[in-house]
Amino acid sequence: MHRTLLTAVAIAAMGASAVHAQELTPVTFGTNWLPQAEHGGYYQAVADGTYADCGLDVTIAPGGPQVNNRALLLAGRIQFHMGGNLLQAFSAAEQGIPLVVVAAHFQKEPQVIMTHPDQGLDTFEDLKTIKLMIGENGFQSYYQWMIDAYGFTADQREPYTFNPAPFLADPRSGQQGYVTSEPYAIETQGGFTPNVFLLADHGFDTYATTVEVMQSTIDEMADAVQCFVDASALGWYTYLYGDPSAGNALILEANPEMTEAQLAYSIDKMKEYGIVDSGEALDLGIGAMTDARFKSFYDKMVEAKVAPEGLDLETIYTLDFVNKGVGLDLKKQLTGE
Repeated sequence: MHRTLLTAVAIAAMGASAVHAQELTPVTFGTNWLPQAEHGGYYQAVADGTYADCGLDVTIAPGGPQVNNRALLLAGRIQFHMGGNLLQAFSAAEQGIPLVVVAAHFQKEPQVIMTHPDQGLDTFEDLKTIKLMIGENGFQSYYQWMIDAYGFTADQREPYTFNPAPFLADPRSGQQGYVTSEPYAIETQGGFTPNVFLLADHGFDTYATTVEVMQSTIDEMADAVQCFVDASALGWYTYLYGDPSAGNALILEANPEMTEAQLAYSIDKMKEYGIVDSGEALDLGIGAMTDARFKSFYDKMVEAKVAPEGLDLETIYTLDFVNKGVGLDLKKQLTGE
């Protein structure tokens, strides 16, 4: 029902006739979690007909705890997949899987570590003096980089169970989270605003919320890939700087547990921290990627023994579909700058 709804909204939004709708190329984009503001640009592009304008009938297939959209991509059952960060693409390359990153809609991964205020835990270095609640995935990835680059220790890490109660109860502790989500939960449940340390601002320079496709998709339908990348960028500009209500309506429909307040908070934090639109995206457009950035992050992950040496980075991504400045004019129009 959810997929049917998204398709219907996309067609209705562009005012297309039934005949024209049949001419659209149907594709599916699998996300990596439940619908939320961090996926807003894609829902916006569905809702306002931006995908349809360049020829795609896009179905968004939400991820979640019991959903493995990445497996569906590898099996050829969906055409586009939302990657988390570049480590997944490195892993695919190590396994010889012909997966290609074609865009990166987050210039910064939203991963943060939070501390209590008024505890003298006000700098990144201060985090080395306390226990840190880090999940297993984080411990095997960014925390290994923290150990290598900053001298954190494995002993100070405690497993994070995605329950904020231990952090709330211990003012001399730190907890992982996403800048768009967990600080809001701490504010609402704990009654205080935590200190937030965005790992991206301390050197963890992976791209995030990438668009992954199989090489065969590029070979067989490059125009559709270009349409998806361009329309997604336009959707993100509208969602961040214009009226996000159409995209939010679809998110709320698809995820009834989401709230307007959480959506507004997440949008505000994405803008405040430059999650989507900063760095290379300012000049090259949302979705931008560069060779230098891929090499920088890969070298750090090899040094931290998170990624294997010897991967051929040229097989992992392509710049053919990005860095064209798509949407920069729309941003100027929306912001008046």
